[in-house]
Amino acid sequence: MSAGSDSGADIGVIGGSGFYSFLDDVAEFTVDTPYGPPSDSLFLGEVAGRRVAFLPRHGRGHHLPPHRINYRANLWALRSLGVRQVLGPCAVGGLRPEYGPGALLVPDQLVDRTKGRTQTYFDGVPRGDGQQPNVVHVSFADPYCPEGRAAALATARERGWDAVDGGTMCVIEGPRFSTRAESRWHAAQGWSVVGMTGHPEAILARELELCYTSLALVTDLDAGAEIGEGVSHTEVLEVFAENVGRLRDVLFDVVGRLPKDRECLCATALNGQDPGIALP
Repeated sequence: MSAGSDSGADIGVIGGSGFYSFLDDVAEFTVDTPYGPPSDSLFLGEVAGRRVAFLPRHGRGHHLPPHRINYRANLWALRSLGVRQVLGPCAVGGLRPEYGPGALLVPDQLVDRTKGRTQTYFDGVPRGDGQQPNVVHVSFADPYCPEGRAAALATARERGWDAVDGGTMCVIEGPRFSTRAESRWHAAQGWSVVGMTGHPEAILARELELCYTSLALVTDLDAGAEIGEGVSHTEVLEVFAENVGRLRDVLFDVVGRLPKDRECLCATALNGQDPGIALP
């Protein structure tokens, strides 16, 4: 069904169907955006007394590679349903020996090494609906919401998962994995993990004044950090499947822990600048 007056959520989770498929009462909504369709329908349910909108990042059949995800449509669709806080679980490769398969990291920094992704709403280019955005610059010194990070770390530790507090996520274009030389270079820079979907999700959320928190599940040691044949997609899927239930439990607990009243800087990221377009 199309989103209407009976749809609404204040928290969004961008991840796979494993995060909502077992809920008893889930409503599916299609959402149109000025940027085209999002990755899939949005699935609304209740978790810990909060209304949550789940969006399969790669589509429910995992048919969208990282570089073809319509990130702008995804974040816009979530905000249009009322979402103001977003949790972005993702699979990553560890760049340090201590960050092996099964580790959970809540990063506090990000490095963008993507190449061809649209990463702003404010490019000054007229949209199909006739609205023309202004050129707006937002602060991105600290890419992730401090309140969301604190909630994620506390919740994971209460669940017995010794989550890593902080670290840098390096985001590459994909869909290929890194060469050994690239991986060793990433590690030499002091970065912690490498993934393919954490950007531009984070900056687009910031431009829409949404809180964004990444929970990075390490599924493998990246190519340059280990010996052998390197990373395989099968290995990544196997480790993620082994940990998805655990990650889902943490996510749902985090939902109940997120503050209802936002006092972080994410909520005022535009800092009074006129975006030139009506935000949903």
